[in-house]
Amino acid sequence: MVTSRSKRWNGSFDTLPVDYLKGVMEKMGEYGDRVQFSLVSVGAEPNYQVVNSFGKAMAFDRNHHLFRPEGDEFEGVNVTQPFTMDQVKAAISGIGAASRPATARGPRVVRAGSGGTRVSAAKLEEQFAAQRYEYFRNNRASLPPRISEYTEEITQLMKQGKSVEDAFGEVVKKYF
Repeated sequence: MVTSRSKRWNGSFDTLPVDYLKGVMEKMGEYGDRVQFSLVSVGAEPNYQVVNSFGKAMAFDRNHHLFRPEGDEFEGVNVTQPFTMDQVKAAISGIGAASRPATARGPRVVRAGSGGTRVSAAKLEEQFAAQRYEYFRNNRASLPPRISEYTEEITQLMKQGKSVEDAFGEVVKKYF
């Protein structure tokens, strides 16, 4: 039997333990309003970075100690989408890991077409997150400061087949 200490995090925000998220929320209260989790860290809880409204990031290890990332741990496909304080609070209050049975925690697999190609829903989310982050990073100066509040809507537009540029453009036109 594999214990939770030797398990590696599967990349799904919903599977993070409540106690761990409480520590993350404490650091967010001190350092910034968004958090991103490393997809390349080892262990059941990932390293994370808290990002403030100026785009400055403070990285922490899974024990909530200040951490100096090496390489590209928090860049591109190696990091999750940004999560807000409200999303972390929702996960802690039972919307997420605590309210789901253990059997439902793994990533869902969907079939793409009749060719039998299997694509993990978590991998698809990672691809969208990487595209969103890359676009945001390259166009930060021309985007509204509060654009990160609409991350979920941008993702939904991308799931409907829009390019990352079109999804951002539609949200900007709609809200700003």
